[in-house]
Amino acid sequence: MFQIKRICCIGAGYVGGPTCSVIAHMCPEITVTVVDVNESRIKAWNSDTLPIYEPGLKEVVESCRGRNLFFSTDIDSAIREADLVFISVNTPTKTYGMGKGRAADLKFIEACARRIVEVSDGYKIVTEKSTVPVRAAESIRRIFDANTKPSLNLQVLSNPEFLAEGTAVRDLKEPDRVLIGGDETAEGQRAIRALCAVYEHWVPKARIITTNTWSSELSKLAANAFLAQRISSINSISALCEATGADVEEVAKAIGMDQRIGSKFLKASVGFGGSCFQKDVLNLVYLCEALNLPEVASYWQQVIDMNEYQRRRFACRIIDCLFNTVTGKKIALLGFSFKKDTGDTRESSSIYISKYLMDEGAKLFIYDPKVLKEQIIHDLSQPNISEDNPGRVSELVTVTSDPYEACQSAHALVICTEWDMFKELDYEKIYKKMLKPAFIFDGRRVLDHLHAHLQNIGFQIETIGKKVTATRIPYTPAAVCPRISEPPIKKAKV
Repeated sequence: MFQIKRICCIGAGYVGGPTCSVIAHMCPEITVTVVDVNESRIKAWNSDTLPIYEPGLKEVVESCRGRNLFFSTDIDSAIREADLVFISVNTPTKTYGMGKGRAADLKFIEACARRIVEVSDGYKIVTEKSTVPVRAAESIRRIFDANTKPSLNLQVLSNPEFLAEGTAVRDLKEPDRVLIGGDETAEGQRAIRALCAVYEHWVPKARIITTNTWSSELSKLAANAFLAQRISSINSISALCEATGADVEEVAKAIGMDQRIGSKFLKASVGFGGSCFQKDVLNLVYLCEALNLPEVASYWQQVIDMNEYQRRRFACRIIDCLFNTVTGKKIALLGFSFKKDTGDTRESSSIYISKYLMDEGAKLFIYDPKVLKEQIIHDLSQPNISEDNPGRVSELVTVTSDPYEACQSAHALVICTEWDMFKELDYEKIYKKMLKPAFIFDGRRVLDHLHAHLQNIGFQIETIGKKVTATRIPYTPAAVCPRISEPPIKKAKV
């Protein structure tokens, strides 16, 4: 059996960096080199301040960096020396041309494939780690076949990641499953066995699943689509709970105890974010449309539409409770990352809540314990968020390093990320410094255990999926909140 002794990973981002750090940590006899064109990112990986925050990651990196784990910008040398090459580059949603807003942009994948075939010799296993559309491996293989050399033998595998940010190191060390897809030929099976041997250093064989390439690629998209679907489903129920007086947490517990359903991903909130869920669901929608499956595409599009509706609904609730106007009012927004225990802001609901409030002229004071000021300003200055007026961000947004400073003289406090520290704040101190009536909008249900205490202090509380304040300002979302357009009703064929 072919033995992998040297690994090269192209892409030092949220997937490539942690994945290869754990592989190096668990396989001390394998030399792992992570490469990237971004020099500042590589410098950060080689420093005491890593470019991404993940609990336990720094300890893993420091345990093997310089021994069998290296970070470099010398891409060609790393490829030439490697037995296995991971492609872990970004596959963003296209912002132009055919498939704009839905299809994955594979230009970085193609560039990697061309560079690998150009500088390689001998036998190598090339493995796609990035989230890619079905049959992307076939496109890589076609590039290899069209540029082949007598001395070159490249095998293509699919090995998608199933990491959750905030628990990535644990997910890598104790995975639910490792999925490896490849050709059903003898050469393809040989490559699969070689990669299996790497993971078998610490993963039980029963958790390593081997499939054909296309099943592996589709499994990644389907897994994220199903998780996103559960979040949108419980969020739809949260709207119903607010209208009827039910508590979505109680409903979620009741249905989650059904073993056929399970309790995970039934936490109502302001909506899902992150680099994968929206991108992968939209990718699935585009794939279904391209394969002439419009009913299937429409089904999955509703997952995205409900997520957008939940964000708008929450922002409209803030505006409505603040006497139907937030123009010129100071609002403290606590939390900007898309979830706790990460500094990642990609597709964070906080960005969209901020947008809707800025559209109404609110003055936002934003605090997050891990997200840098520059990242917050960058996210809010994007054309689709700033309405092509990035100047309004400097006028309306202030990033603070202290949650108490953010709440000083604020009309409302809005929790958008479930950081544990927000449960421990001194709310009596905060209340004294806020304008009255003082509102708390809990978009993550992190203060449920404090409702009675907060009401005794004097706060008016609004939360997801539950009516808390008995004598609350009337809330009429139908008159304020923009609704997502409904698809046209199809006429029955006669």
